[in-house]
Parts: sequence; structure tokens; C-alpha cells
Amino acid sequence: MSAEIDLKRSLGVWMNDESSPDLKIIIYRYLDMIERHLKYLESFAEEEQVKSFSISNRVTKAFIDEINEKLAACSCPQVKNACVLAGIQGINHFKISAYGTAAAFADAAGLYKAATLFHQAEKDEKSIDEDLSHLAAHQINKEALAPVVLNT
Repeated sequence: MSAEIDLKRSLGVWMNDESSPDLKIIIYRYLDMIERHLKYLESFAEEEQVKSFSISNRVTKAFIDEINEKLAACSCPQVKNACVLAGIQGINHFKISAYGTAAAFADAAGLYKAATLFHQAEKDEKSIDEDLSHLAAHQINKEALAPVVLNT
């Protein structure tokens, strides 16, 4: 749950700093998706009487810190967009793995309602991943290369 909360905070900041309207749209959709994921996790915790989740997710925090370091060192908006997109995708891949693992474990434990929730979260993350990959290939990476090509 802490990974979702940490990512939600950072996405809001990155969305406000981004210059790509298409990336902003995906980030906005991702924020809505994270809200659903938090509800899934809260529902799961309540039903299974989980008293607490990890206070901090070191992996997500490391991704966020790395993205913020890159953004602080970069002045080109197009390159910043590429950094944010790549960083979000890294976090996204971690979350796909985490939700997939949780879904498989819940299935094995006979927690079928929880498994359904985790499978849906995994599917949601894969959808965002596809959107980010498409945007990277068709717009963001090309725009990030333009200032580099012009300066050589």
C-alpha cells in the first residue's frame, strides 16, 4: 500500500511539471487507477484482518528518488518527459510483478476474492504500461532526441 501512496504523491508533482499533454493524460489516468488499487488493498486488509502494511516500500522509493535526481539535473523539458516516462514505467513493471505475485499467492491460498482484486490491479498496470510504451515509441523519445540532434 505504501508503494501506491508514494507513487500517487510523486505522480501529482511530475504531472504538474510535465510539458507533454499526452503524458499528463496518462499520468492522470494512472492516478485514478491508483485510487482504485488503494481501495482494493484497503478492502483486502479489512477482509483478511491485516493489521498493517509495510510503512515504506524501498523499491518504489528508490525509483522515485532516481527520477527526482534526473529531473533536478536536467533542464530540457523533452528529456525530462522521457525521464519521467521511463521512471514511471520502471515502477509500473515492479508493480506488475508485485500484483501478479500477490494474485498467484492468493489463488494458491484459496483467497479467490483477493486474487481477483490483485489480478485486476495487475491488468490495470499492464494497460498503463502499454500506453506508456506507445507514447514513448511514437512521441516522447523522438521529442527527447530532437534537442540532442540539433546540438550536435
